Amino acid sequence: MKVPAALVGTRVDRTSFDQQVRLSFSALDSDEGYRVDAELVLETPFLFRDAAGEWHELDPGTGVSLAPVLALFGQSVAAVDVRDRGALVIDFHDGAGLWIGPDSQFESWHLTGHGIDGITVGPGGEDKWDR
Repeated sequence: MKVPAALVGTRVDRTSFDQQVRLSFSALDSDEGYRVDAELVLETPFLFRDAAGEWHELDPGTGVSLAPVLALFGQSVAAVDVRDRGALVIDFHDGAGLWIGPDSQFESWHLTGHGIDGITVGPGGEDKWDR
């Protein structure tokens, strides 16, 4: 699978929560409209680093405890990597970050949309990532 490097330079333009955490990313191309229009869905516990550098252990479906993630609205992606069998690492320009590791029993995250290759990290994780 390919590391979703196309997310670099995109902006978070929507956050939503239910039993999953959803982040929408977009980037416009000045001539052709959307270069990227993608959605990242987090389905298992993850780590969030706020702009001050404090880490938060968060779990989808936990309501108000997910409030720190709201700070990602409007932030742009500085770097993206996938490590350790599918651990997604996203750094934002304001210093915030996400780390979503693989889960032994469940799908941990998936990414879909225009301008990126779709990715699903299933139970146990995935390896062989192309950079």
